[in-house]
Amino acid sequence: MLQAMETVTSPGSPRRQLRAVLMMLGCVAVFSAMDVVLKLLSTHYPAMQVASLRGASSLPWLLAWAAASTGLRSLLRVRWSLHLLRGALGILMMAAFVYALRTLPLATAYSIFFVAPLMITALSVPFLREHVGPRRWTAIFVGFAGVLVVLRPGGEGVLTLAGFAVVAAALGYAVSAITVRVLARTDTTQAMVVWLMALMALGAGVLAWPQWVPIRGEHAWLILGLGIAGALGQYLITEAFRLGEASLLAPLEYTALLWGLAWDVTLWGVLPDGITWLGAAIIIASGLYLLRRERLKNDSA
Repeated sequence: MLQAMETVTSPGSPRRQLRAVLMMLGCVAVFSAMDVVLKLLSTHYPAMQVASLRGASSLPWLLAWAAASTGLRSLLRVRWSLHLLRGALGILMMAAFVYALRTLPLATAYSIFFVAPLMITALSVPFLREHVGPRRWTAIFVGFAGVLVVLRPGGEGVLTLAGFAVVAAALGYAVSAITVRVLARTDTTQAMVVWLMALMALGAGVLAWPQWVPIRGEHAWLILGLGIAGALGQYLITEAFRLGEASLLAPLEYTALLWGLAWDVTLWGVLPDGITWLGAAIIIASGLYLLRRERLKNDSA
């Protein structure tokens, strides 16, 4: 059905952009549901084991998607060194994020994790030799100040191992995103996603094995849902960025904060305090400003 619709939808048409927006919003919603499952599992299993389950549960669905779209042969023509690096980063990112979710509300974890786009821009200078002007550097530093507001060093905030674990997860995500920009020149999206999940499942599984906790039968449906949500979210985000402009879609990722708030209130009865909201607002405003500067730069190129 999607292929049939694309034959009558021009690349820049409002209909195509609307489809991209809806897919991006759906992706954020699905990934937030996946994070709920990660948080639920984190109270019963070690973080590294949950990271392994995250990769293993999504892998069969992603393999089916790859086989139907590009064929499995495309998964073998890849740059293995960068995929191994992404796998290591993926294990670090997922294990750190799961560890943080054990104690932090989703909305607070999201507020800190929103610093990732700022990190990507900063890291693009040494790794990709991109130019970042003084206005964007100012936005980056303001965003990092927002993270400090959420963490509140010396105060009553979340300056804990969990808070720093989210920062570590955001850094791993940022470095991984830089490698994606290099890998995208030669490897397919399907190969990047499949190998990330495979390496995460294997690597995190090996690291988790000494403390592996037998999986309880009542959690089987959670793990099934984890795999479906992870694979569906990946498909939606891939289609969204294929159909729409990144500058249009990227700000929609911040709707995750609304989902995090809704899940926190519904399932755990918690709300972020005013200082956390202030820090989140600073981080989001900085990210939106960076996106605007990036769009202006592309328009003038």
